[in-house]
Amino acid sequence: MIGLISATAAGASARDRLATAWPGRTRVYDGPVREAVERAFAECDQLVCFLATGATVRLLAPLLADKSTDPGVVCVDEAGRYAVSLLGGHGGGANSLATEVGSTLSATPVITTATDATGIPGLDTLGLPFEGAVATVTRAMLDGAPVTLRADTVWPLPPLPPNVTAGVAGGVAGGVPLAPGTVRPGATLLVSDRVVPLGPADVVLRPPSLVVGVGASRGVGVDEVYGLVVDVLRDAGLSALSVGELATVDAKADEPGIAGAAAELGVPVRTYPADVLASVDVPNPSDAPLAAVGTPSVAEAAALAAAGRGGELLVPKRKSSPQGRPAMATCAVVRRAPRGRLAVVGLGPGARDLVTPRAVAELRRASVLVGLDQYVDQIRDLLRPGTRVIESGLGREEERARTAVAEARAGHAVGLIGSGDAGVYAMASPALAEAADDIEVVGVPGVTAALAAAAILGAPLGHDHVSISLSDLHTPWEVIERRVRAAAEADIVVTFYNPRSRGRDWQLPKALALLAEHRTGTTPVGVVRNASRPDGTSHLTTLARIDPTTVDMMTVVTVGNTATREIAGRMVTPRGYRWQSEGAR
Repeated sequence: MIGLISATAAGASARDRLATAWPGRTRVYDGPVREAVERAFAECDQLVCFLATGATVRLLAPLLADKSTDPGVVCVDEAGRYAVSLLGGHGGGANSLATEVGSTLSATPVITTATDATGIPGLDTLGLPFEGAVATVTRAMLDGAPVTLRADTVWPLPPLPPNVTAGVAGGVAGGVPLAPGTVRPGATLLVSDRVVPLGPADVVLRPPSLVVGVGASRGVGVDEVYGLVVDVLRDAGLSALSVGELATVDAKADEPGIAGAAAELGVPVRTYPADVLASVDVPNPSDAPLAAVGTPSVAEAAALAAAGRGGELLVPKRKSSPQGRPAMATCAVVRRAPRGRLAVVGLGPGARDLVTPRAVAELRRASVLVGLDQYVDQIRDLLRPGTRVIESGLGREEERARTAVAEARAGHAVGLIGSGDAGVYAMASPALAEAADDIEVVGVPGVTAALAAAAILGAPLGHDHVSISLSDLHTPWEVIERRVRAAAEADIVVTFYNPRSRGRDWQLPKALALLAEHRTGTTPVGVVRNASRPDGTSHLTTLARIDPTTVDMMTVVTVGNTATREIAGRMVTPRGYRWQSEGAR
């Protein structure tokens, strides 16, 4: 919950705007300001104070306890010009809250956290548990001092600055466990699920790389399951912070002891049908679980199933050892294979303000960016320092797709960019054709050229419509022609992509002629080049008057259906609502 506090009429006006915009997320605290701040501080996760920063600091000072538990606080000035992240920038989420408040109230977010200001990802913002000297290592990263990165496996981290370099022993992915007492010069950033000794300038990030499989008898206690898991991890030299989930058989989905142990660890429980687990090859099958739940293995099989392809059994099945009675729980530990992340990002039609916030977030998250050189140039300033860029020219789409998937398979966080929406005549299709289930794939939608052009023309896509590419480089012309004929016969609005190039100058006239067999010469046609860009042009013409020689590969051509009209200089395809037809009588 976000507490809202104000002291003046101007502040209350802005406060109420925010409360209206975020119903269910906010609570207004009235009354004397000091009391309101104290109540909100105790009851809320975050605060937005419509007060002067000095006054807010004095009110908050006696309440501060620890940065890990204090709420994030944002201050908004009386004029609503600035949203200042005052307290708990990362841990309390005040930096992101300031950005949200700024967007909602048209205020400028003010964020002074050093990592955010310099574009370097904060170690406490990566979504991974961490241990060690975060402030010391972060300071070294900011100062450009040497920071050594050591990792058991490559994990999809965001880009790190150039002064963070892989350790000599095995490189980034060369995870030689550090022996107790090992001394490391300078600052070190470790990515590991192992228990390692930490020096005064070390931080270890804990990836969720471990799956713990659990088997249990009916009525097992939480303490027995949780104690077994903790003991097994400790004896194996593994960190409980790297446990991503517990796994078991469906028949144990409602077992309180397993659910309670998962709650203690702060992880979810994943369950599998007995026949699925029975098909998993394990080293230690047993007749007891086969008779009880229908599978010869629960702990090992569930952990291997949850880990997926390439999972490594680190700890075979082990039983609990309660005093004075038989064991009621078993567990096994599997390490997931490195699983990279591929974000296929649509950049929109070219205008910066049509690049979505989600696309920007993914660009800043990617440690490796793959794309067409001219698209990379459009967004290079949005990348974090240290991003590795792999760019190539026109005609190498399949190579870029293969490269992006290969980098993701190596464990990196990869961004693959395309114009418009990456799934529309762009990079998503060839990339996903290459990608298996061994990587995470995220699609980020973008504004397509058809939509950008339609917004300029008016409302040509107001009813059923179709997009057809006239490029026969990958699709035989016979197939394209069949699709154009079908759209013509069905009276569907058509947007032509890739309509004409120097080497393909006859396809557009042919396609227009096919449409003209079913539509009059007065049918409106919109021609938009470089939609949304500063040098963009657009004009309305008709099916009889369009000049194909004015069209190139940067142009989209939208041909209306028999109901499309030019109204006040705009291209409009009626939706067909009843009130429109009744109003025209």
